[in-house]
Amino acid sequence: MPVLAEAASHQTIVPSAEFPQKFNREAFLFHHTLTDHPLFKLPRLMELAKETQRTHKQDLYYDAGKDVAIGARWDEFAPAPPLDEALDRIENNGAWIAIHQAQHDPEYAAIYDQCMSEFSELSGVDFKKVMRVQDALIFITSPNRVTTYHIDRECNFLLQIHGSKMIHIFDSKDGDVLPQEEIERFWTVDNNAPRYKPELQNRARSYQLEPGNGVHIPVNWPHWLKNDNNISVSLSVNFTWHDSERGNIYRANHYLRRFLKPINFNPRPPFESSLSDGMKNAFMAMTYNPARAANRFMHKLKGDPVRAR
Repeated sequence: MPVLAEAASHQTIVPSAEFPQKFNREAFLFHHTLTDHPLFKLPRLMELAKETQRTHKQDLYYDAGKDVAIGARWDEFAPAPPLDEALDRIENNGAWIAIHQAQHDPEYAAIYDQCMSEFSELSGVDFKKVMRVQDALIFITSPNRVTTYHIDRECNFLLQIHGSKMIHIFDSKDGDVLPQEEIERFWTVDNNAPRYKPELQNRARSYQLEPGNGVHIPVNWPHWLKNDNNISVSLSVNFTWHDSERGNIYRANHYLRRFLKPINFNPRPPFESSLSDGMKNAFMAMTYNPARAANRFMHKLKGDPVRAR
C-alpha cells in the first residue's frame, strides 16, 4: 500500500508534479497514509524505545520539561528522568522522546524504504546514490511541549501520525533570520548556534500538522514546533547527503572569519564561486575531523569541560 496519497485539505498541498521543483528548495505540505499503522501505536513505540535503549543506546534521546522556551539550547535541559518514567507519564511530564535509526527494527525499515522509494519517484532523485546517512526518526512528544528552534544537517520529510501540532519554518536564505556566522558555527562547533529572533517570527511559514499531513523541511531551514493539547507521534524520514561540500565550505568560512577577524574579513558564502568552494572543500576534507567534533559536542552536553576542549 502506498505511503503517500492525494487528499483534500484546508491547507495547500503540493501537487505531485511540483515535487521536483520544490524538493530541498522550499518547505511544502504533502499527505500520507500511516495514521492507522500499528507500528505507530504508543504501546509498540514504547517497546521500540526500550529496545533501542538496550541495544543502541546512542540512538535514543529524551528529556522532560514544561514551559520550554522556543530559543532554549539543548544543553540547558535538566537531567532526563528514567525512561520508564518518561514513557509512563508522557501525558503530563513535558517529555520529548526521539528514537533515531528505527530502521534497526526490520518492520520500521520496511516503512522507511517504502517512503524513500516514493519520495525518490516524486522528486526525480535517486536517493540511493546521494545518501550518506539515512535515519527513520520517531518523535513522541507530550501535550503542549515546545520543540526548540534549530536547524538540521538532514534533508527531512516529517510525517504527522497521531495528535496535532504547529510547525514554524523559516527560509535559510534569509540572512536576517539565519546569518552566515550562525550557520558556519553550526557546521563547525555548535549545534545550537542558530539563534531564535522573536521579532522575525512573522517571516515563518506556519503549518498546522494533523494526522495524515506531512511537511518537507530542506537542509538548514530553521524551524520550531509546539504540540497542541495532545500526545504527538511523528516520523521523520530523513537523510544526509553523501556530498560533504556544503559543510566543508561553511567550516572553512568559520575559521577564515575567526582568524581574519582583525580585518573584518567576510568570506564568500557557499555556491557563489566554484573555484573558492573547491579550494575550501579540498582543504577542509584533509584537515577536519567530524568524529572528533561530534565527540566534543557530546561531552559539552554532558558537562565535561576537560573532554569538551
